[in-house]
Amino acid sequence: MKPARIAVLAIALVAGGIAAFLAGRSEPNLPALPPATLETVDILVAASDIGMGHLVSGGELRWQTWPAAAAGPAFIRMNQRPDAINELTGAITRQPFSAGEPIREVKLIRGKGSGYLAAILPSGMRAISTEISAETGAGGFILPNDHVDVILSRRDREAEKATGIEVHTSEIILANVRVLAIDQTVEEKNGQRVVVGRTATLELTPQQSEMLARSRQMGTLSLALRSLVDSEGGPEAPTDDGSANRRGINIVRYGVTTTTTPK
Repeated sequence: MKPARIAVLAIALVAGGIAAFLAGRSEPNLPALPPATLETVDILVAASDIGMGHLVSGGELRWQTWPAAAAGPAFIRMNQRPDAINELTGAITRQPFSAGEPIREVKLIRGKGSGYLAAILPSGMRAISTEISAETGAGGFILPNDHVDVILSRRDREAEKATGIEVHTSEIILANVRVLAIDQTVEEKNGQRVVVGRTATLELTPQQSEMLARSRQMGTLSLALRSLVDSEGGPEAPTDDGSANRRGINIVRYGVTTTTTPK
């Protein structure tokens, strides 16, 4: 046998012996650690998409396993309220839910058989509608939950008698009132930014409702869309200053009068 082959064989034998020696000295296998456990809790979620103003049925709610650490205090837990599905059946959604979204009671209204608008109206407020068009409704850019000023445009008969010329006035009779709906649309859908309707439903006090009803008989009503910044803490609707007894409607803080000389 050639010396080179003998040397290679000797090196292989030495390497094998070292490997066997090291394997014999290896540490014993450590016991397997038990898998980490995640604490969970069953919470109530929407089984499917639920739109705003929808009457919730039991089939649209289900229990979902949820990490306990991620379950907020507003979530409804099965171990605390096992009959929650039956309790919330028939509630009206104040805001929409997406499928799988946890159910929170702040987004629900228990209307006791009432419709959506009646359920969301604050105590003491009324919903009253007025006719609008593209011209009198800001071109259709007024959406539900916007705030508007209501403007009355009419002929001033008393001024015409005194001056003998035709007089037209425009005055804000209601300021910073909330729009509840345009026609039967109560929310923005599919990203729409324009709702051209025939009626706008406003949230008013009983006195303001009476004022709006009288104003319809006196002239043309228009809605002026308010800036979002102005809607927050803006001027309130004017109160009765005694002019209702004289003219059947409140005189407002703002007004524009135009006169036309007869030909």
